[in-house]
Parts: sequence; C-alpha cells; structure tokens
Amino acid sequence: MRKVFDFHGGIHPAENKHQSLRTPIASAGVPAELILPLSQHIGAPAEPIVEVGQRVLKGQVVAAASGFVSVPVHAPTSGQVTAIEDRLIAHPSGLSAPCIVITSDGLDQWQECQPVADYHSVDKADLLARIRDAGIAGMGGAGFPTAVKLTVKPQAPIATLILNGTECEPYITADDILMRERAQHIIEGAQILSHLIEPSEVLIGIEDNKPESIAAMQVAAQGTGIEIVVFPTKYPSGGEKQLIEILTGKQVPSGGLPADIGVICQNVGSAVAVRDAILEGKPLISRVVTVTGEAVEEPQNLEALIGTPMSYLLQTAGYQAAKNQRLIMGGPMMGFTVPDADVPIVKTTNCILAPSAAELPAPPPAQPCIRCGMCAEACPASLLPQQLFWFAQGKEFEKAEQHNLFDCIECGACSYVCPSTIPLVQYYRAAKAEVIQIRQDAEKSEHSRLRFEARQARKEREEAEKEAKRAARKKAAEEKARLAAEQGDAQEDPIQAAIERAKAKKAAQASGGDAESELEKLEKLVITTRKRLETASTKLEAAKAEGSEHVDALQLGVDKTSAKLAAAEQALHAYQQANPSPDIPAPAAPDDAAQAAIERAMAARQADAAKSPEEKARESLQKLEARLAKSEARLQEGRAAGEEEKIIIALESTVERLREKVAAGKAQLKQAETC
Repeated sequence: MRKVFDFHGGIHPAENKHQSLRTPIASAGVPAELILPLSQHIGAPAEPIVEVGQRVLKGQVVAAASGFVSVPVHAPTSGQVTAIEDRLIAHPSGLSAPCIVITSDGLDQWQECQPVADYHSVDKADLLARIRDAGIAGMGGAGFPTAVKLTVKPQAPIATLILNGTECEPYITADDILMRERAQHIIEGAQILSHLIEPSEVLIGIEDNKPESIAAMQVAAQGTGIEIVVFPTKYPSGGEKQLIEILTGKQVPSGGLPADIGVICQNVGSAVAVRDAILEGKPLISRVVTVTGEAVEEPQNLEALIGTPMSYLLQTAGYQAAKNQRLIMGGPMMGFTVPDADVPIVKTTNCILAPSAAELPAPPPAQPCIRCGMCAEACPASLLPQQLFWFAQGKEFEKAEQHNLFDCIECGACSYVCPSTIPLVQYYRAAKAEVIQIRQDAEKSEHSRLRFEARQARKEREEAEKEAKRAARKKAAEEKARLAAEQGDAQEDPIQAAIERAKAKKAAQASGGDAESELEKLEKLVITTRKRLETASTKLEAAKAEGSEHVDALQLGVDKTSAKLAAAEQALHAYQQANPSPDIPAPAAPDDAAQAAIERAMAARQADAAKSPEEKARESLQKLEARLAKSEARLQEGRAAGEEEKIIIALESTVERLREKVAAGKAQLKQAETC
C-alpha cells in the first residue's frame, strides 16, 4: 500500500455529484452551427487557414498553431465555413474574440485518419508532433499544450508521471464517468505518455469518493506497472501542486514547475485524447461535459463536439430557464458566470452548471474583515490570504508579489470559509491582471529604451566613422602638400587659388557695384509692384461681377498698390536723372494690361461715386440675392448627392448667413427709398 501525504488547508464542500452519474455518457449529436474560438488554451491563438464559403471535413485543420506554445483547431464535423469573425466566448471578461463558424451539412464526413500501428517503432519527436498536430491541450485545468509539457529536457529527467483523476470540485463528474466507462483507453494513453518521457513510475490519483472508477481503473491497470493511488477526499486535492504533494510528498517550489522536481502531471481526459491521436489518428474535436444543476431536468454527461453552443447542450438535458438565474461554465468553486447561453464550449470545458436560486444563492454583501485567520487555515498553497487581500485592495502589488500572489491557484477555499463573505479570489484575480499589465508595460518601456540607446550608439558610430574619414582625407592632403613642397613643385595650390579668386570678386563688387545694385533694386521694385497691381485689379473686377462683400477691401488694396507704384516709378526716374549712364536702358513703359486695369478700376470707382444711396443699396441687394440663390442650389445638390455631414453643415451655415445679409440689404434699401 503506497503511502499518501496531506497538504495544508483544504475544505469539504457539498459534493452534489450523484445527480449526473445516473446515466452513462450520451452523445450530444451535431448542432446546426459550431463556433470555434481561435484561443482555447494558454499561449498564442491559432491562425485561420480556411476562407469563408470553403467546405471542410470532420477532423480537418481550420486554424494552424502560431507559435511553440500553441495548438491547431480542427473542424468537429463536415460543413461550410460561414464566418470568421468576433463572437462572444466563454470567458470571465464577457468579451468577444475571433472565431471560425462552421455550419454543419449533416453528413459528419471524416477526412482520412492516419493512425500509428506500432508507436514503439516511431521516433519520439514524431509522436510529439502528432500530439501537437492533434490540437491536444490540458483538459482539466488551464489548457496548457500537452506536447510542450511532454518535451523533456535531457538535463531534467522525469521520475514520476501522474494522471489526475481526482476531479475534486463539486458537481463535476466528467472524469469520473470517463474512468468508469473508458478505463482501458486511459491506461493506453498513460502507456504512450510513459513511452515518451520514460519515468520511473506512473501513478493515477483518485479520491476515495469514486469507488466505481477506482475498481474500473484497477482492473484496466493490471499487469501494466501503472499504480492506482487512492486518497481521502478533500478540496482542492485536484490542484496540480496539491496532487503532487499528496502522491509524492514533494512540494513544487514557489514560482517553479513540477518538472523542476522531476514530475509531470496530466489529466485523464488528456490521456484519452493522446491515445485517440496516436492509435486512431483522430484530433481533439470532442470531450465529455457534465450538464447539471436544479435548472435541468436530466443532469447527465454528454460527449459534445468542441464549439457546440451551451444552449444546445442545456436543451438536450431539459433546461428550465425559469428556474435558473445564471449559467456557470465549470464548477461552483472555480467556474465563472457566462454572459449568454449561446457561447460555445472549448477544450477545457468540463461542466455547465445551471443552478436554481435556492441551490446556489448569491452571496450576501461583504462585511469588514474580522481578522479571524480562517482563510489562512483553508489555503492549500500555505499563503496569507488576509495580507494578500489588503495589498490587492491597496494596490500594493509589489508587496503582494513578495507574498507569492502568483502561487494562488484561485480555488476559492478562502472565500468559502470567510465569515465576512469577502470575495477574496476576485481581488487576487484583479491584482494578478494588474501585475501582468505592469510587467508588459515595463517590458515595452525597456524595449523602447534599448532601441533608443541602440539608435544613439549607431549614430555616434556613424559620426565617428565620418570624422575618421575626414581626418584621413585631411592627413592625405597635408602629406601631398608636404611632398610637393619638398620636391620644389611650383604649381599653384588649387584650393588657395580658388580662395584668392573669391576674394578678388568680392572686392570688385564692393568698389564698383553699389550704383548698379541700387538701380537693380529700384527696377525690380517697379516691375514687382506693377504685377501686384495687375493681380489686385483683376481680383477687384471679378469681385464686382460676383457682387462679393469684399469689393471695398479689394478697392482699398488697388488704391494702395497704385500709390506704391507711382512712388516707385518716381524714385527710379529720380535716380536715373541723378546717375545718367549710357549702359543703363530707360525704364520700360507701363504694361498695357496693368494700365488698362488701373483705368478700369478708376472708372468703376468714379461710377460708383456718382450713384445715389438707393441705387447702391438695390445693386448690393441684387448681388446678395444672386449669391443666396447659388448657395441654396449648391446645398440642394449636396443633400441629393449624399455628401459628408461636415460639408452639408458648412453649406447650411453659408445659406443662413446670406439670408441674414439679404434681410439686412432689404432693410437698407427700404431706408434709402424712404430718405
């Protein structure tokens, strides 16, 4: 009889397992639609390799693994890919995530399977690749990819392989009934795992509240060397670290892994999946799910395809929505409430719990901590839950980490025994999320710092290389000049000659170029001012033709430019008179177009001055009304064409402003007529 050990803490909640064990495993059938989340495990999500509209076969890969810690996703039945989009998934956050949606064709047609006839003759790396390609992840915990877990390092051999058949959480019986009905498959899977990692011993741990499973597993394990170890029932003995301590007496160090002490732990469901992948060539596309609670008429265990909506399984078990207030994926201790009944099951879904309000009532409001210490006595990880609660509540995350926050397995034992009904686990989950986010931000910051320093170092290196090249060129030139001097070379230095030529040119400009420079400035000013006057006059004529409100401002600009042109021409004429030179041509006559524009502008101004106030008001009103009509027509065109909202708003604003001006113009005309 093998000696078993105990672990610190633990509780004994009501089991409520008998309800779902009255009937054998039943097939849930094929739903009309399957929803496959791309992330069903710890690690990188899979990446779709199919397209919308594509037909797929049962067992076909629809999403490939995207990294070492990742597994592919397979089609659970044959049908058509109808969508690749975000759908609501089973997660405590209640958020959506990328999913592949397959509509069943009712044929359930398999792709060709490739089983291994004798796995002992196959290379272990190939067997691991088959397990990985089958999409197998842990089916009893967080869903760690099985092939990654089985990759043993040569320097860290595995002494003990443990299969977890504990299933300690209330209500859940998926592993229990699997051991009762498929014990031989579990043993075959355990033998394949043992072949891969070559441990000294293989242990299957089962709590003593499962006598039927114990008997079936003992019969199946006869003559295999696999030991069935039975131990007292206590929650959470199914936790990986707790089970290892129970069976071996060893404790996994804080922050460490079971492999660090020579142990690998796998779920019995994962062992069956490994057996099916190797001996039958089938990927992981289904699992046993417990559907239970007082809100279902027939609690039972169903063999369900991955991606099956929870509502489909609940309907199969006779769901009574009126009795149920919330749906839980998982058990009452470590499960979480799902936001909608249509979320799909995934590879780690072992239970769907539909309790009545009386069966699982909402906890009363939390009260202040009374420092009773019951949480510390119940904690299976030997933590100080009360201290962690204070640190999490006060956001003292560094102290929480120092008190081994991440050793918490979130079993809920502390919350269960708390007389103040404080939701301790929720505080720990939130604190873990905050710490992870802080770590990610720090990693990003460190990455940015390293990139900046590398860039600065590269720039300094490039600058040093340039300086070295310049120094080398200078040294070469100096050496060349020295050699030329030694050899008596009388040839003029080209650099010095260029410098002397530049100095001579500058001196010549200073002595005789002042007058020419002044004359050029005056001529340039006259030409530029003429061009400006011509442009301003053209704008003025156009504004008058359109009846623009900017006519007066443009007229003022034309007058000022005309005055500047007259002054510039006078200055140029005076300079030429004072400095006669046969080489300097007389200034060009004013440009005909510019002169004509000036004359038109002056004539228009005189005509406007001769008009009466009534005539001016009437002409201004007519121009405003014409502009208003154009703007209204433009607004109608924009609305009909469905232009952007911001353009329509701008056009409406212009029309409103013109209407106000037309109203003001009418009032001004009426006043002029009265006078």
